[in-house]
Amino acid sequence: MDLEFRGRITRWRRAGADRRAANATADLGRPLPFPGRWVSAVALICGPALLMTGILLRAQFHFFFPDQLAAYTRHPTLITAAYACFACGIILLCPAVMTLAQRIAATSPLWGLWGGCLVIVGLFTRTFQFGTDHLAFYLTDSLGLTSMINGIGDYYAAWGATQWHPFRTLSGPAFLGWVVLAVGAYRSGALGLGRSVALGLMSALALGTLKGTQIPQSIIAAGGLCAAFVPLGISLLRSGPPPSRRAVLWLTVILGWLVLGAIFGPTLAPFTRG
Repeated sequence: MDLEFRGRITRWRRAGADRRAANATADLGRPLPFPGRWVSAVALICGPALLMTGILLRAQFHFFFPDQLAAYTRHPTLITAAYACFACGIILLCPAVMTLAQRIAATSPLWGLWGGCLVIVGLFTRTFQFGTDHLAFYLTDSLGLTSMINGIGDYYAAWGATQWHPFRTLSGPAFLGWVVLAVGAYRSGALGLGRSVALGLMSALALGTLKGTQIPQSIIAAGGLCAAFVPLGISLLRSGPPPSRRAVLWLTVILGWLVLGAIFGPTLAPFTRG
């Protein structure tokens, strides 16, 4: 019995290694027309890192909305930074997920298609909810904490009674999509069993307006995402030549334009109004 069990484990490990080798062979030399190797690698590394940073920055406060608004009134800079890091991480996860879905599709096209589409729809849902978070924080400055707690409470009640709304209907993929993507990553050989399970843990991340850090669920979910995505991003960085001088030049121009816009944009705002 012991020998039979060991034989099964050996065959299972060999099958997993064969899947990973087949996926690596199918993916070898395939171009990444969009978003490209460098954008993909940066997104795979920085997306999970920013998500974890936002989660840890607000970890000291209770996760539900009255406490999140109260924390903002006491620590506005910290809470703003936490939510901004989380939102930027969500945005970067879009090209990161696209990259993994393409790798899955090299050997399992349907799993790559459905996993990638479901997760990206869920990411848009989280981005929509960040807009409500942002508005709630800044209205707290003008309306006061008590008024905003009552207002968000009414919003939760109205949202629960809403019969149909695109981002209410699409809340399911924010959870289910990660499981589908993780199963696809394992079945295709794009990721091993451990990293696939770690990726699936993202389904434990809380969803909703002014939902902060749940301990330990949020940290486990973001940690699993880091374990799944960051090594893939590092391997992409190492898989090709450094960026060309032209690419570096254009990157410098774009970053400079963004910095100038951040500095002088508020000054020019009165002149751009109709």
